[in-house]
Amino acid sequence: MTASDKALLRPAIGLVGMMFLSACTSAQTTSSISPASTTVKPAPISKKQVYHYTPADRDCMKRAMYFESKRSSREGLMAVGTVIMNRLTSDAYPPTICGIVAQERQFAPGVLTRAVSEETVPELDAAVDAIIRGERNPEVKDAMFFHTAGLRFPYQNMHYVTVAGGNAFYEKRDRDGELQTPPPKAPDEYVLALVQSNPDPLSLIQAKEFDVASIPTTSTNQVVATNVPVPVERPDPFAARPAATQSARPAASQVVLASSMTNEWMLRFDAGNATTPARTPTPMPSPKRLAAGTTADR
Repeated sequence: MTASDKALLRPAIGLVGMMFLSACTSAQTTSSISPASTTVKPAPISKKQVYHYTPADRDCMKRAMYFESKRSSREGLMAVGTVIMNRLTSDAYPPTICGIVAQERQFAPGVLTRAVSEETVPELDAAVDAIIRGERNPEVKDAMFFHTAGLRFPYQNMHYVTVAGGNAFYEKRDRDGELQTPPPKAPDEYVLALVQSNPDPLSLIQAKEFDVASIPTTSTNQVVATNVPVPVERPDPFAARPAATQSARPAASQVVLASSMTNEWMLRFDAGNATTPARTPTPMPSPKRLAAGTTADR
């Protein structure tokens, strides 16, 4: 091979080597990202606190939203509902909606007893359902207090956030700007779950009168014995032993019956295994009965 041929062959060999190295690198890169060796971290599961409410709680919220917002606008209804939910998720107030609405000097007098106009019920129900689903009036923020708009108070901890439905809503904060009450939870941190309220089983038992006649019976005999004699065999020490040559006919033997109700002993004669007639026992005296309301001497 001449020198010129070697000069032409060298670039070809170099090109083949580069292609080989490139193939190896590509194979290594492809295997490194294969699904078998790739680890995918699962997304974290968000945990939400569950607050239970009953149909009575829904009615309490409906009434508070109706009477406190002056039935003026949906924003006013939602603002009052947001305050109730802020209190429910804070540790400073009762743990139920009805308990919050029924607190003294917190909501309008007669909020749980006055009549609701039927004309506003559809709009009111829609607002209540929106609150239960998690919708809030964003302008209320963390406010847990409100009063009639236009009033003025000299307190320095009242930080107003919005006015809606004829009410001014405010937060109580100290000089550093911190809430003076435990902060409420954000709407995306909890859910409301409906629980059907059931009557107290104990109250049903106390109210139910036990009627014996109402108990179904399957037997045709409706008579139940209350004084059933319990037979107790008592051996007679004076009875003669049976002779081997005597007849196998059983003689009358003594059986003593004890009454479980009166504690008295009764006697009768039934066929027994004795071969000779039993002697007539002396009747046992009955215990002395006391008059009603007296006790025996000990």
